[in-house]
Formats: sequence, C-alpha cells, structure tokens
Amino acid sequence: FMLSTQSRWQFMLLLLLALLFVAAGINHFVNPGFYLKITPDFVPWPLAMIYLSGVFEVLGGIGVLVPNLRPAAGWGLIALLIAVSPVHVHMLVHADRFLEVSMWALIARLLLQPGLIAWVWWAAVKSH
Repeated sequence: FMLSTQSRWQFMLLLLLALLFVAAGINHFVNPGFYLKITPDFVPWPLAMIYLSGVFEVLGGIGVLVPNLRPAAGWGLIALLIAVSPVHVHMLVHADRFLEVSMWALIARLLLQPGLIAWVWWAAVKSH
C-alpha cells in the first residue's frame, strides 16, 4: 500500500516514539541503579516505582503502534511523563549530586519534557 509523504513521516515519527519508550522502559530493568540514584527521596518504594514506570513505558511504546490502543496509550504516556517530571526538577535543584551530568544537560532535559509530551499528544492522541 502507498502512504502519502505526510503519512510516511507521521508513521516514522510514531515508530521512533514507540522505539524510544520501549528502549527507555527496558533500560529501567537493565540499569535500575541509575534510576535509583536520580529518584527523589519522597518517592515511596523507589525500586518498585522504577520497575513500574519501565513497564508502563514499554506498554505505552507498544500501545501507540496499535491503532485501537493508540489514544489510550498516548494519554498514558503523557500521564507518565508528567508524573516523572519531578525527577528532572530534583536533578536540577540538587545538581551537586549529579556532577557527571552537565548543568546544560540537566536544564535541557527539563526543557525537553514539554516537547516530548507534545510529540506524544501529536503522534498518538491528536492523530487518531
């Protein structure tokens, strides 16, 4: 079947989004120590939350590829991105604990969060 150029771009961006979330989710299981280090002290059961967010990232990444699940998966990923945003604020406020990460990278990561949310909304929610 033939896709228009716009449809091809939309599909490629959706596929890239899915791969990003699946890879990030798997990384929560491969490298939980990294996530433990950046998890704020106020988060209960940090290791369980890390694994749970990894599961949700994998499920959301797969879900955006299934047309009937796409909007729900998109909203779920948006909720997850909002829920983990305090981690990025925490890292910026306590930059002295994360000397291996440049201040520029900490600021950029926080500023990219709204763009990532917009990308999920555009690719998975609005497009459906």
